[in-house]
Amino acid sequence: MPIVVNIDVMLARRKLSSGELAEKIGISATNLSILKTGKAKAVRFSTLEAICKALDCQPGDILEYVPETATD
Repeated sequence: MPIVVNIDVMLARRKLSSGELAEKIGISATNLSILKTGKAKAVRFSTLEAICKALDCQPGDILEYVPETATD
């Protein structure tokens, strides 16, 4: 999938654990894990807003578009 989720990078920069972030934004650790691994099919803007607020970052710091390359 061409959308890469960089929550782990931001967690490391902020010296915050996944559990602490999940608690701060009010979602389960399981749901945060699904989002972090890129297995989520969608993310609510309210969740994205809460993540950005908790990590003091922009949505572009968390979500990145990396086009897939065609292979022969």
